[in-house]
Amino acid sequence: MSFFGKKGSCHETPTVSSTGAKKVALVGNPNVGKSVLFNALTGAYVTVSNYPGTSVEVSRGNTAINGEEFEIIDTPGMYSILPITEEERVAREILLTERPHLVLHVLDARNLERMLPMTLQLIEAELPVILVVNIMDEAARMGLEIDIPLLSQRLGIPVIGAATAKKVGLPEIRAAIAGSSAGATPPFAFSRLMEGDIAEISGCLKGEYILSKKSLALLLLQGDDEVAQLVCETEGAHFEKVETAVREKRFERRESFHLDLSMERKTIVKKVLDGAFRTPKKRVVTLAERISRLTVRPTTGIPLLLIVLYFGLYQFVGVFGAGTLVDLLEGKVFEEHFNPWVTEVIKGSIPWPIIQELFVGEYGVITLGFRYAVGIILPIVATFFLFFSVLEDSGYFPRLALLVDRVFKTMGLTGRAVIPMVLGFGCDTMATMVTRTLETVRERVIATVLLALAIPCSAQLGVIMSLLSKTPKALLVWSLCLFGIFLLVGLLAAKVLPGETPMFYMEIPPMRLPQFSNVLTKTYTRMQWYFMEILPLFILASVLLWLGKVTHFFEKMIEAMTPMMASLGLPKESAVAFIFGFFRRDYGAAGLYDLQTKGLMDARQLTVAAVTLTLFIPCVAQFLIMKKERGWKVAIGIGLFVSTFAFGTGWILNRFLLLTNLL
Repeated sequence: MSFFGKKGSCHETPTVSSTGAKKVALVGNPNVGKSVLFNALTGAYVTVSNYPGTSVEVSRGNTAINGEEFEIIDTPGMYSILPITEEERVAREILLTERPHLVLHVLDARNLERMLPMTLQLIEAELPVILVVNIMDEAARMGLEIDIPLLSQRLGIPVIGAATAKKVGLPEIRAAIAGSSAGATPPFAFSRLMEGDIAEISGCLKGEYILSKKSLALLLLQGDDEVAQLVCETEGAHFEKVETAVREKRFERRESFHLDLSMERKTIVKKVLDGAFRTPKKRVVTLAERISRLTVRPTTGIPLLLIVLYFGLYQFVGVFGAGTLVDLLEGKVFEEHFNPWVTEVIKGSIPWPIIQELFVGEYGVITLGFRYAVGIILPIVATFFLFFSVLEDSGYFPRLALLVDRVFKTMGLTGRAVIPMVLGFGCDTMATMVTRTLETVRERVIATVLLALAIPCSAQLGVIMSLLSKTPKALLVWSLCLFGIFLLVGLLAAKVLPGETPMFYMEIPPMRLPQFSNVLTKTYTRMQWYFMEILPLFILASVLLWLGKVTHFFEKMIEAMTPMMASLGLPKESAVAFIFGFFRRDYGAAGLYDLQTKGLMDARQLTVAAVTLTLFIPCVAQFLIMKKERGWKVAIGIGLFVSTFAFGTGWILNRFLLLTNLL
């Protein structure tokens, strides 16, 4: 990737998008409100795609201000212009190759001292920066006082106080975007020794760069290999002089430059904040902070987590979504009204029985595929994503990450992995893509295995909970099996796969009441993505099942799987659910729903089938994402392991239940 051009200067004309819109980049640490601001500026018209050459997603959207179009870019979280993670590299790539018209640096008002050093770096780079001091409402509740005009004066850039989750400061931000100008010379300086070192290095640079030479010199002195390579390409034969100067300065400081620079930036930040940032003599502890502390302590956090899971997953998603709403849509609307009506219409307009079967037969596109997608899956997924969005907007997930970090470390993961794991309960396909945010390849592989094996998606989870809830013992056995397997496989994977668990750090956003508009926007966006994915797959599955029926291939598959089903103590009809499950896990769970309504399974058989199907091979969509993210070898290896493990577990569980007569 290229971070610096060979032509132009640090004041080069900013680029515009292909539509002619000026680019505005949102930058800052994770969990400071960038995405909330992005959504407020762009609305629903957003594109999300991988940044070229990486697996990091970047969101882009457009907005009009005073009749002028702007492209807003929500960059991945970054802590410094000197990148460590792939996300930081992508964020720097956007800043320095796309040359945005404006950079909005969003930070948390409660953590000014820790986050302002990055603001200094952006100013040093002479980028056109506006500082957005976000979450001002929480800072005020804590008794913190921030003098925004004084802060702006000392930094030499526009500064806006905001609480974007509550739409406070948005008019000022939009006005600042429309009236922004190029970056100014930094109004602060380092010590005489540091400035001397910087001047000596920058004086050696003869080429022209997008980044300021002062910032470039600092990156070289910090040992940025990518920058060194690019400076080498730009300077040519002259680079030897630059390299010699950098080596001499680093030798003089005995490799202490990182520490020296960090301490000097902290000193500058303290001078900037002196009188502009005041804390109360007695710190105010808000109710939200008290709740926050309870969520991260094991003694209180675990009971709170169980309460959240009970009321959120079990009662809201399982009982209300998979029970009440599914009964209404699938039972009343489809079975009693829609299916009879559409069957009559199709048979009255299409004279060929074989074509009638394609649309309204046993495996018809409408009577099975569309019914499953809308009548069974849609209400369950909708309730889960609503539940997920409420937890996300409240700030609960980072605290859950801290709570489970110690347990996850035994499985080779960190608390950061809690996000894809929880999202997996909504859609394992989406969650597998999110594993790219984990730091190491080892973490990503372990998380992918656990998602493929022991994390049921919301539709599958909702249907299974609905089926087993009538027999509490069955639901308990299913839950304990999944939890035990999740821990066992995680522990084994951590032992088998080489590598060390990385350090875990995460910004903690404020705990707050979820904003209704934010929850609806997030739920709608996820629902749109999910439904656009599942509906075509359900229709394709119905067509393939119809082809299998008319060619009698489907019956042969059921006959071939009959011995396997018998070994699990299941009737041969249950093979249908496993065939469905190959297309999508939730499709297979819906197949179990049909078998249960026909009275073909008792409690023991339902429990064995539910456990085996939950552990069964990932659906086609998830498998394709696994291939894209991890490669063919890993994807096929995981698929074979999961399938073998699933049927082995089902056989053992069936023998155990028969011996103990537990169900």
